[in-house]
Amino acid sequence: MNFEQARFNMIEQQIRTWEVLDQATLDTLAAVKREDFVPAPYRAMAFSDLEIPLNVDGAAPGEVMFAPKLEARLLQELTVKPTDTILEIGAGSGYMAALLASRGQTVQTWERQPALAAFARANLSRGGMSSVTVREGDGFAASHDANAFDVILLSGAVERLPEDLFKSLKLGGRFIAIVGQAPVMSAVLVTRTGEDQFTQVKLFETLTTLLVGGPTVERFRF
Repeated sequence: MNFEQARFNMIEQQIRTWEVLDQATLDTLAAVKREDFVPAPYRAMAFSDLEIPLNVDGAAPGEVMFAPKLEARLLQELTVKPTDTILEIGAGSGYMAALLASRGQTVQTWERQPALAAFARANLSRGGMSSVTVREGDGFAASHDANAFDVILLSGAVERLPEDLFKSLKLGGRFIAIVGQAPVMSAVLVTRTGEDQFTQVKLFETLTTLLVGGPTVERFRF
């Protein structure tokens, strides 16, 4: 398989057509080898317009990688700067962390499944991504310092925004999560504009898998 041709086709046919036109984002997608973060049985599908199962030995079923166009759109919307410190919850294969690390200064990514944490760590190490730290555990339950991050990304969906994480943003920091319940979910950008001030913007509609342990909407009970 010609991976470089497949990567070019992915960028031109899937990603550009989904309103991803920022050249720095496109250059990052061209440089980071997505095929090296995909489980071996799915390597030939690394550039397909679909979510790829993370069928790693020891991992619970149902985990997936984002579709390439969603990864690209999130990366573009986060406007990562070279000096940015970044928090990701949901390491998965480590690919999204690799994209973020290619644009920012440091990335701390959390993964609650030990098998996936090990998979992400191995992929990132092989790719020379020394600025990424993979932490094993529940990123929602972990204690995150206030004013610690320029960028926070949830790599998976949540039913409602985890507002307790907002205070971990620095002033001007950006937070993106995919929020809602199937079949209606939207990517939401939160920006910290003051000590207790945050703006929210709905970016686009999409659909993906819920993050285990993420905040949920309280169900009505009779």
